Amino acid sequence: MKGRIITDTQITRFAAYLKSEEKSENTIEKYIRDVRAFSAYLGDAQITKETVIAYKNKLLANHYAARSVNSMLASINGLLSFLGWTDLKVKSIKLQRQIYCPEEKELTKAEYMRLVNTAGQKGNERLSLLIQTICATGIRVSELRSITVEAARRGQAVVSLKGKTRSVFIVRELQRKILRYAAEQNITTGAVFITRNGKPMSRTNIWREMKNLCEQAGVNPQKVFPHNLRHLFARTFYGIEKDIAKLADILGHSSINTTRIYIITTGNEHRKQLENMRLTI
Repeated sequence: MKGRIITDTQITRFAAYLKSEEKSENTIEKYIRDVRAFSAYLGDAQITKETVIAYKNKLLANHYAARSVNSMLASINGLLSFLGWTDLKVKSIKLQRQIYCPEEKELTKAEYMRLVNTAGQKGNERLSLLIQTICATGIRVSELRSITVEAARRGQAVVSLKGKTRSVFIVRELQRKILRYAAEQNITTGAVFITRNGKPMSRTNIWREMKNLCEQAGVNPQKVFPHNLRHLFARTFYGIEKDIAKLADILGHSSINTTRIYIITTGNEHRKQLENMRLTI
């Protein structure tokens, strides 16, 4: 029980462990960011079960969303398990399953189209095509590097992430657009969405470019980030197919419970469904 202090060396070893477990770069970055924040909170103090609980309560007092707190606790618990300090792990906050999402957070198809058109009007063809590619395939922004010239020619990309491999189909119209763009940019092989230096675009660059479209497109900036395009793909697909198991496979989810989060409707749609029941006499 003595001498339980989190050090930089332990965090570095934890990062190496996560990499050996084939966690994605983004996941590792997130875990390490969370545990460093917790380490900064502790300072030179020894870690106890009480200090972990106190940190949990501090996050709640600072108005972090319960899901965000649980995500941070998962990172901290992961470190504690790695160090063999499992007796210090704390429970996550119990959440009722969300049955609808806030209207102000859901990107609509009309807003998506305005973003695409605005990018084109601003002469940013790369961003316009990138937004369409994420939304038309449902891939993660970290998987964009799998959209290569070769994949576009085949009409199918092979995505490998978290130790799993899946095929992502590229519809004909998107295939045509990607190949035309690649030809115009003299990109003959490899990733299509690259910087001037030939490196795949980063999440940060994509996020920043998308945010710059908001005012001109008339879209709430809170709705505009790459992952919301993936959610729009999921809702649109499910609205047509009503097959959540197939959608989970397409998105690369291990659990259907994760997929459920992607297809929840807005509060307005939920209200309409209740109204249509006509149970008030």
